[in-house]
Amino acid sequence: MSDVAVQVTRRVLLPLVLLFSVMVALGLLVTRVLARTWPFTVEDTVNRELAADRTEGWNNVSLVFSTLASTQLIVVVTVLVALVLRLVLHRWREPLFLCAAVTAQALIFLFTTMAIDRRRPAVEHMDVSPPTSSFPSGHTSASVALYVGIAVLLALRARSTPAKITWWTLLIVVPIGVAVTRMYRGMHHPSDVVASFLNGGICVAIMARAVLDRSLNWGRAKLPLGRSGEDVATARASTGG
Repeated sequence: MSDVAVQVTRRVLLPLVLLFSVMVALGLLVTRVLARTWPFTVEDTVNRELAADRTEGWNNVSLVFSTLASTQLIVVVTVLVALVLRLVLHRWREPLFLCAAVTAQALIFLFTTMAIDRRRPAVEHMDVSPPTSSFPSGHTSASVALYVGIAVLLALRARSTPAKITWWTLLIVVPIGVAVTRMYRGMHHPSDVVASFLNGGICVAIMARAVLDRSLNWGRAKLPLGRSGEDVATARASTGG
């Protein structure tokens, strides 16, 4: 097996397989083992309370957040941001990181819903239910991967602590709003969205370690995806490439 294959397996594939195993284990705990144990016994109460407090104004706000995490918009925003990053930074490291994080969470979400069969909350659903399990929330995990991924990139390039805090504050609001929205609209239980933060957040961490880590060695030379042309030339000369 080549050095690159070893690195991909160790830093990407194995962590993702472990994450999938954890998500399935959590799903089984929530739906079978601990279903009649607090706090899971009050989840339906939370959904009913949110449904009872619906108003036209909050319905419109929830629709905005839900749309921000729709599959179509997630794909469009990911592609557009990746293109902008490539054109502005003139390298592939950051675009690859963002696309990989969003794609990874989608795969973990899909396979988890295939393994875990959970009905959606017993309240009026404000959206058409896709043919997937309620556990976990695809909208929430996608928004975490995309908007937290963007926050990571912007914070890394920020030149001051206040700027970093600003980017994190602005962008973390989106997945939090999406999580509350999905419960408000009757589409997910609280534990569904909590698990989705785990899925999206860990996928961001995995891809950040695999792609954004400049000290990572892929074979003989260090990964050149985030370096300038001069750095790449120096790396090639030092390795005889």
